Amino acid sequence: MTEEKKYMRTIRSFVMRAGRTTEGQQKALDDVWPIMGLEVKDGPVVFSELFGRDAPVVLEIGFGMGDSLIEMASQQLEKNYIGIEVHRPGVGRLLSRAQEAGLSNIRVYAEDAIEVLAQCIPDNSLDVLQLFFPDPWHKKKHHKRRIVQPEFAQTVRKKLKIGGYFHMATDWENYAEHMMEVMTSAEGYQNKAGEGVFSPQPDWRPVTKFQKRGERLGHGVWDLMFERTC
Repeated sequence: MTEEKKYMRTIRSFVMRAGRTTEGQQKALDDVWPIMGLEVKDGPVVFSELFGRDAPVVLEIGFGMGDSLIEMASQQLEKNYIGIEVHRPGVGRLLSRAQEAGLSNIRVYAEDAIEVLAQCIPDNSLDVLQLFFPDPWHKKKHHKRRIVQPEFAQTVRKKLKIGGYFHMATDWENYAEHMMEVMTSAEGYQNKAGEGVFSPQPDWRPVTKFQKRGERLGHGVWDLMFERTC
């Protein structure tokens, strides 16, 4: 098996982005992956065994270069974090920064999020699932490729605990409206901010690179939080 295949599999939930893996990122992939890395082929996880403790579990899909996930994990050490990202340099950077910070509350998948959810994450187990600034597929003919769809909402619902919530953020107004429409119609959810209302950005969600870029382009930013009710 090649090194590339070791960390990357067929991707269906995100578009693979090109990027050069730096020497430091590769070293983290080599040295830290055996400690923090997870693979779909290993099957379902038991969080208490994985982290060596019982604690709230937050799963983030598409953490990019990992800066915001590292910040959240550093500031909320009482929580366990699982990150999913297919961009190899981003995985390497997150592993490197997690090692530098001495964090033990992060684990990482470098595979398709749909497969991770289906094969590895137990039902009724997550306190929060985060999806920040996913690919907006802004052309109308590509809207069907957006990850937030009715079927995905129900996949997430199965993985959340009752009272757990799905937290989304986007800087594309049309996608925010799409998210609101899908989630408002989704069975078993309640909008934490009230029907049809976007949530204010919570203090603990860092301003990401994508958010800064969107704001420079004059985009707004919309957060949505939907709680699993049944």
